[in-house]
Amino acid sequence: MHADVERVLLSEDQLRVRVTALADELRAVYGEDEPTVIAVLKGSVLFVADLIRRLPIRLRLAFLQAESYRQGTHSGELELGPLPPAEELRGRRLLLVDDILDSGRTLAAIRARLVAAGARDVRTCVLLDKPARRAVELEAEHVGFRVADHFVVGYGLDFAGRYRNLPYVGILRPELLARTAREEDR
Repeated sequence: MHADVERVLLSEDQLRVRVTALADELRAVYGEDEPTVIAVLKGSVLFVADLIRRLPIRLRLAFLQAESYRQGTHSGELELGPLPPAEELRGRRLLLVDDILDSGRTLAAIRARLVAAGARDVRTCVLLDKPARRAVELEAEHVGFRVADHFVVGYGLDFAGRYRNLPYVGILRPELLARTAREEDR
């Protein structure tokens, strides 16, 4: 599995340090409030687990399924699962946590649904931001790392359902992507 990675982009140590800094930022934002943290599944699971363990405030945790990549490298039609129960959203401060902000379509769609459900405010926190891929106007309030337009895996990020368990973020070898792109074009 490690042989499929061209190079490590973000090491375990870099991730640990930045996630701790993000938790400090969020503690300052939320203070004594009790936000509902909404993790976008599946990619954010490792990030959100580490983040909330370092966040010494009262909070609630909810999950939302979103899928657009399926088996390939290009996003397709966005499928969103049901929202958390109304009592976890209406009138509450929400922190929407995702692994990566690239086109912005997923976070924009989820944010719009949460606002429509009556959230008091919705802030976004992403591990990675790929501004070169932005298709909609959206900026996350809390960003772990800004990265170039590489296809990355690890620390929750996957390729065709694999590599989520890597303890670092790495760039997938180009020949693996090229092979999949050829298969997608068929």
